Amino acid sequence: MNRTSQKLGCPPGSLIHVGNKISEDVQISYIHYNKDHIIEKSADDIEECLEHIKENTITWINVSGIHNTKIIEKIGHELGINSLTLEDILHTRQRPKIEEYDNYIYIVLKKIYLVNEEINYEQLSLILGQNYVISFQESETGTLNPIKKRLHNNKSKIRVSTTDYLTYSLIDTIIDNYFIFLELIEDRIDSIEDELISNPTHNVLKEIHDLKREMTLLLKSVWPLRDVISTMLRTESMLIHDSTKIYFHDLYDHTIQVIDTIQTFKEIVASMLDVYLSSISNKMNEIMKVLTIIATIFIPLTFIAGIYGMNFEYMPELGWKYGYPLVLSVMLLTILGMLSYFKIKKWI
Repeated sequence: MNRTSQKLGCPPGSLIHVGNKISEDVQISYIHYNKDHIIEKSADDIEECLEHIKENTITWINVSGIHNTKIIEKIGHELGINSLTLEDILHTRQRPKIEEYDNYIYIVLKKIYLVNEEINYEQLSLILGQNYVISFQESETGTLNPIKKRLHNNKSKIRVSTTDYLTYSLIDTIIDNYFIFLELIEDRIDSIEDELISNPTHNVLKEIHDLKREMTLLLKSVWPLRDVISTMLRTESMLIHDSTKIYFHDLYDHTIQVIDTIQTFKEIVASMLDVYLSSISNKMNEIMKVLTIIATIFIPLTFIAGIYGMNFEYMPELGWKYGYPLVLSVMLLTILGMLSYFKIKKWI
């Protein structure tokens, strides 16, 4: 993993990959299409993809695995991409944002996917040009496959729309994926709540803290996205048409819905922590209650045993034939009497 410290002292626009090398190989593919035909291929080099951009059709290039800086540099050189944009593509710890340039728009998103039931976050960078869209993923997770399927349907709106609608569709897929994970998190919250009431163990506390951390990370990934879409609604760039902005309005509503849901879940998780502490306190009180009752019952028994353990010579009960059974009977009656009193008082 390349750390941010490796960039210390480097000039702006230095192409250094910062982040995990998730994919060993760089996978490059492109979809070249218009209303009447579509071509989808995997490419051995980026030059094959860039050749189609010069044609009077739409090309979507997908690069999975961004640790190869030479590929990123080649794309920037051929399409006139600013070196600062290329630097941000390689720096995978960016927050969601949007940057407008004369000939393209650069967008950063966070995509979410599951690996062994663990939520993982990766950076997704999009470059929107006049007749092309380029997506940069840290690894191929299949998140964007629904868009590929829609493109192969010649009746779909993407086939007859411009690149800004393709960009909308990609962002919409990412946000729709957030809802899927929110449903999974809601199921986890329900499960933890049931366990919290019945058996509040240390493992439950760990699950609550893990859930709280995931909510924080998810909110950090989604919150800036609201400003990104808001900027796309207000932009005067010729790359985003007025006919597409109505779809970005819908995207904005979905983003707000995701943010509200996350904040609601955060409040629920915070209250679950309070419930856990209360449950542990109540459990401790129940234990102390039982111990107190036992100690209270044994106080008079200890008193009786103490008196008859003094062994004075002239204690009349010591020489009485029925003294021992009598003392045991008195102790038993004392226990039953105290238990009956506690029951009447509803202490037990």
